[in-house]
Amino acid sequence: MSGDRIKGAFAGLAVGDAAGWPSARHRAALHAPWSRRLHRELDAFAEEHRVTTLPVPFALNQPVAPLRIGPSDDAEWLAWTALTIDRPRAEAFRELTDVRARISVATALDNLAKGVEPPASGHDNPHHFDDAAAIRAVAFGALGRDPTRDAQVTNAGDGVLGARAMAAAVAEAVASGDAVRAVEAALAELPGDTAIGHNARLALAAARAAGDPFGAIPALDAALLDHVYSYGVGAAQTVPVALALAEVAGGELGRAVPAAACLAPLADSAPALTGALTGACGGYDAIPEGWIAPARTLAGCCLPDLAGRDLIELVEGIA
Repeated sequence: MSGDRIKGAFAGLAVGDAAGWPSARHRAALHAPWSRRLHRELDAFAEEHRVTTLPVPFALNQPVAPLRIGPSDDAEWLAWTALTIDRPRAEAFRELTDVRARISVATALDNLAKGVEPPASGHDNPHHFDDAAAIRAVAFGALGRDPTRDAQVTNAGDGVLGARAMAAAVAEAVASGDAVRAVEAALAELPGDTAIGHNARLALAAARAAGDPFGAIPALDAALLDHVYSYGVGAAQTVPVALALAEVAGGELGRAVPAAACLAPLADSAPALTGALTGACGGYDAIPEGWIAPARTLAGCCLPDLAGRDLIELVEGIA
């Protein structure tokens, strides 16, 4: 059963990644730059002329396949982590070229190129608090590994704590299939006097009071999102949302992931993290059938070498 749940964690993350609205924006990177320039021009036109018809990613005379529902950055970084998990982490990162990544990862790559080693590469980093390492930690948790050294390459503080919490939660979910126990395992990694620890307990209280994933969305928005800065991938927000929605949904992906996608500011990664937790709880067989095929194939929009790879075949070989 654990092998089924490992596949569920990977597939669940891919489903959540695909469900968030930023996925199409990431995959649009496979199109010519002029199409994204036109998108920006349409957005500026709408602002200037007070038009409420907002642009969405479009292909025009280019292939439409990149804009069909499918995973994007989070699934690709998860796959890369699984493929390189046995290698020294800084060494694996140093070999990356021609990639698209979160600010924390881009800065860490610059730091490594300058000879700055972990943990300084993750600490001396303007986005040390983001959830890039939490996404990668799903692979570590699914395979029963400690994500700390990997996380320290790109992150520090809440960024590392978020990775440790996700790994602990996924590991417990793979072992037991129990969302409550998975959340307890995560909380054990999150001190209450940290921002992420405080937010996790706040999010859980809000979701429990609501008693339903979709019903919890307004309360989670009020509790966690100040809407002041453009930090939609902060681990102190996305990881607590994933924990809260996974628990209140009883580990059911079909209830938790759509709710996570409703929190638009966090939609770049909260649905993916939520999908990983609930996918691990329910296993691969619990993934909705209609989502399995779209979620399997990686686009290569952030890690070009992974274009066309089958995520489930990849994890079957590793698990």
